[in-house]
Amino acid sequence: MAWYVLYTSAKAEKRVEERLRQSGVETYLPLHQTKRKWSDRVKLVEQPLFSSYIFVKCNEHKLRELLLIYGVSRIVYYLGRPALVRESEIAAVREFLEIARNRDLVTNGDEVDILCGPFKSKSAKVLDVNRKFALLVLDELGAKIYVSLLEINKKHTE
Repeated sequence: MAWYVLYTSAKAEKRVEERLRQSGVETYLPLHQTKRKWSDRVKLVEQPLFSSYIFVKCNEHKLRELLLIYGVSRIVYYLGRPALVRESEIAAVREFLEIARNRDLVTNGDEVDILCGPFKSKSAKVLDVNRKFALLVLDELGAKIYVSLLEINKKHTE
């Protein structure tokens, strides 16, 4: 048995994974947490790392049967054959997600944007971070405020 890649319908990865598991197929759907902003709140949600892709471990002859599962669009091919994914590559994705999950989103000295609340759209500098909140300084006001980590985004400098 080897790892292969299936392409799913848009935003159907989690439902397809459930159907595949119910069919007895070993699957891997790498998920990561990301912030999503609605009009009234910001929330952490789990999203697929690779949109519309799911990894399955099975024999090559069983792949065609998986096309019958609702939500599976096609098998991903490479050089005219179903794309094989090495076990080491799956392990590398798992390791990457583990490292990313345990890493602080922001650290002291980072520049951040405030996503909601009375200081929405303001930039600030992080003075201190604990499990759920960050102490920020708003330079333009000379004020220090505590803001939930869910309500800030780190500015990326490229």
